[in-house]
Amino acid sequence: METAARICEAAGSADAQTVFTLNLDHVVKMRSDPAFRAAYARAGLITADGFPVVLAGSLQGKRFDRVAGSDLIAPICAEAARTAKSIFLFGSSADVLSQSSQALRERDPDLRIAGVLAPPQGFSPTSAEARQCINAIEESGADLCFVALGAPKQELFADYAKQVVPRVSFVCIGAGLDFITGAQVRAPHWMQRTGLEWLWRTAKNPGRLLHRYLLCIAVLPGFLARAVLVPQRR
Repeated sequence: METAARICEAAGSADAQTVFTLNLDHVVKMRSDPAFRAAYARAGLITADGFPVVLAGSLQGKRFDRVAGSDLIAPICAEAARTAKSIFLFGSSADVLSQSSQALRERDPDLRIAGVLAPPQGFSPTSAEARQCINAIEESGADLCFVALGAPKQELFADYAKQVVPRVSFVCIGAGLDFITGAQVRAPHWMQRTGLEWLWRTAKNPGRLLHRYLLCIAVLPGFLARAVLVPQRR
């Protein structure tokens, strides 16, 4: 994957970057969260995660594939193993980190995992506690860090961490590590391809996600209309 190659090439250098995966839920959150908007404005690389974002791009004459955070893990790890770049796993839970790091090493035996760290419950992404976590990532010597906290916490942490440790790339992957271990089950491929993954996720966890996706549905017509009516910016 070209994206993975670009990310790994920049990691561990002055060109290191934050990598975010834009979806409609992020668009909704950015409307009421200036810190989230600012983090996105500073992002080095943004992929399209979600059918509405891909559709909006096509309405402006842009063609690109959907790339979710979890889709980046395997190609980045393969490229990191090939180029001797080390990776840090941050977020999720201690059990998931232990199991996923083992699974990643089994898949790519040459992969160097510099460290793993699960923040405590209620962790604030820009707190003094966050700074201690960032120090641990820096001291590990990692070139790249997968951040698995969920939005907007993972983007806020990645943005803060990148300002503290500019040579490390921070890639936001959501529930990607949970998918690897089976702690969460991702939608079937046909639902991913047809833009129905949100329906699968809602059915699995309606209490947490139903309201979120109802808000996304409400803003979708205006989001697509804006893509058509607002002139394409360079």
